Amino acid sequence: MGDDEFQMSGFEACPSWAPVLGYLGSASCIILANWGAAWGTWKSGMGLCTMGVNHPNGIIKNLVAIIMAGVLGIYGLIVAIIISGGVSAPQVGVGNTYSQYTGWAHLAAGLCCGFTCLAAGGATGIAGEVGIVAVGLRAELNHAKHHRGGFGNSSGEIVEEGDAGKLYIGSVTILSFAGAIGLYGFIVALIITSSNYYACDYELEN
Repeated sequence: MGDDEFQMSGFEACPSWAPVLGYLGSASCIILANWGAAWGTWKSGMGLCTMGVNHPNGIIKNLVAIIMAGVLGIYGLIVAIIISGGVSAPQVGVGNTYSQYTGWAHLAAGLCCGFTCLAAGGATGIAGEVGIVAVGLRAELNHAKHHRGGFGNSSGEIVEEGDAGKLYIGSVTILSFAGAIGLYGFIVALIITSSNYYACDYELEN
């Protein structure tokens, strides 16, 4: 099959540089997604450590933000593996077998998942830090009021959080919608990688 059959109105369907697009998509996806995961873990971890000084009993329950931030890195890893696995190697005597169309699709999928996970990581980290600290402060305030009234545990350890649980539920709800941003990008990236593919079916000339 001649090379002219792979020219579409001046568009080269399978250039030699096409695999660069696929690997850029894979690399950008894992880098941006893990950047978002690290950002969310950093901010949420700071809030958790701050809260844990006066309210250590609430540490385990408030790990939700850190867990949700870590999931974003998994989204990026999955999409990056799918993209890199879809980049076909050149064949001897044939040349490039990876089309430009597929390369742009893989680049779009990588950027889609990567940037949405980056945004989700920032939202999760900031909202998580503020929410965790707020829950700890509210629990500490309720404990102080309860202690001044002469009820319950007289030690400095916070056992009952009081109405801080309502604030915790609101914080988790915010985190759920913040993390959903990355999930949306992950789903769209999977759709792009599974449906947009053009193969360079060269036939060796005799």
